[in-house]
Amino acid sequence: MASGARPLMVRAACSLRFPRCLRSAAAAARQEQPGETAPPPPPERGSARGGTGPRGAPRVPPLPPAVRFGDAREAFRSKRSAELVRALAVLGLCTVEPLVARSRQLMNLSQKLLGQQLFEKLMKMTFYGQFVAGEDQEAIKPLIQRNRAFGVGSVLDYSVEEDLMPEEAERKEMESCTSASEKETGGAAQREKQYRAHREFGDRRDKVISARTYFYADETKCDQHMDTFLRCIEASGSSSEDSFSAIKLTALGRPQFLLQFSEVLMKWRRFFHQMAAEQGKAGLAVVETKLEVKKLQETLANLGIATKAESQHWFTGEDLGMSGTMDLLDWNSLIDSRTKLSKLLLIPNMKTGQLEPLLSRFTEEEDLQMKRMLQRMDVLATRALELGVRLMVDAEQTYFQPAISRLTLEMQRKFNMEKAVIFNTFQCYLKEAYDNVTMDVELSRREGWHFGAKLVRGAYMEQEQARAAQVGYEDLLNPTYEETSEMYKRCLDYVLEEIKYSQKVSMMVASHNEDTVKFVLCRMAELGIHPSEKKVYFGQLLGMCDQITFPLGQAGYPVYKYVPYGPVNKVLPYLSRRALENRGFMKRAKRERQLLWSELKRRLITGSLFCNPSH
Repeated sequence: MASGARPLMVRAACSLRFPRCLRSAAAAARQEQPGETAPPPPPERGSARGGTGPRGAPRVPPLPPAVRFGDAREAFRSKRSAELVRALAVLGLCTVEPLVARSRQLMNLSQKLLGQQLFEKLMKMTFYGQFVAGEDQEAIKPLIQRNRAFGVGSVLDYSVEEDLMPEEAERKEMESCTSASEKETGGAAQREKQYRAHREFGDRRDKVISARTYFYADETKCDQHMDTFLRCIEASGSSSEDSFSAIKLTALGRPQFLLQFSEVLMKWRRFFHQMAAEQGKAGLAVVETKLEVKKLQETLANLGIATKAESQHWFTGEDLGMSGTMDLLDWNSLIDSRTKLSKLLLIPNMKTGQLEPLLSRFTEEEDLQMKRMLQRMDVLATRALELGVRLMVDAEQTYFQPAISRLTLEMQRKFNMEKAVIFNTFQCYLKEAYDNVTMDVELSRREGWHFGAKLVRGAYMEQEQARAAQVGYEDLLNPTYEETSEMYKRCLDYVLEEIKYSQKVSMMVASHNEDTVKFVLCRMAELGIHPSEKKVYFGQLLGMCDQITFPLGQAGYPVYKYVPYGPVNKVLPYLSRRALENRGFMKRAKRERQLLWSELKRRLITGSLFCNPSH
């Protein structure tokens, strides 16, 4: 063990020894300020919302506006004819398999043959012009303003990516995902397979086409990423009132912490379900699973984790188990900065009967690195709150995601007390997606903060399935696209129901699937959720699915384009991924190209080919 090493206590990870920025909101909610009263309890699910009209009659919500996705003229009113021609050409090229498969090599070759100046002009006329807004924050302002005129907001994304060779990416990943003590003792082999770094999957870009990847270099590089995110937040704040910005936690610190903390959270959750099974509670919905405290104390005592007196002190100190039962939310709250009990770091291995530590040991430098990650998160969230920008924390691989979700939850507890500032991302290709959504909604309801979520299908399916099969652990993803779609609708429906009965729930539906968007619009109409309430948002990437985005915006629904920007020669990895993503997407979606052709022909026939866009 390295000199100066000490156990990483539970206080040092999740709410584990959080700086003040991420203190547990459960504690904050209990500490009333002078002159303030505790917030009223949230309404029960199913209670009426919206008040009454004259003479106590129920208030009838206004009818939502109609959205015409098949109207080519409405879909492309914001586009110049030259932009329609470019879209047809670029999206058509994205269906040519050999071209797309070698897109990066072809771009590099073109750069050498044409020279930088001609290459940049060619890219701006084609792929760059289609998928990237401009080189810097000044250059993108006209596009942002034009989109805003047609009811479409912007999520700014500085899309410069580090262009690493696969071997360099693997080396960085292996070094940054293993602690110093594990390198000395080989302790990484004691981790569960899923939460170890594996060289064959060290390049996290492999088989991932719709998400950016960051590799840890050093703390200075993390500070640079934080500064980049800050500039995006500030630019978003100045571009419009209701803006979003997105961040990735793997850009802000050493991924080793996310790996190890994720393993802790999953072991802790698994232990809860094992004890629930012993009490005959297996198979219940996660929000309905409750352990009997007396039986739990007996189990902890029999396993040698804590005497009945000790466990009673834990629960009493946390105001837990007062009803004689405790659920998973109560159980998770024991992993908290207010609980500094070293025995909670040991849980039994049910196969061997031995107690095992939850966390390995960190050096003082590693402990500081972890604190800096939390501090960077706090800086970004604080700035977003100051500027009125909503901050979306992107989801990542399953072996990082439990930690990312917990850290995001801690930010929500602090920053979402008055409105939804921090949005967590839920990947609906996960088998546990519904449980994850319902647990977080229930926690926000209990503690009185605003729940903010972005719901997506998921960006890492092919990589995740290959890793699980090759490394040898349970695949956490739904096995088919159809099952993922069902999970997506189930999660969407649950949150929409919650929005109907609560003013403290907001959701971003990030989807290019027209059927998914229509499903949400239909449920909003059925539930009486009007777009003017600005509780349901929609999002698509720049250059894709304008026939969904702009009809929504012109009908008054809050809808956003992810707007990438950056110098041409520094966004080539991003452009290559967009080409790859569109390869599969455009084969399935002929509708967009048909609408583009239809609008071009209409303009030609009516003599409006060279008219400027109007609204």
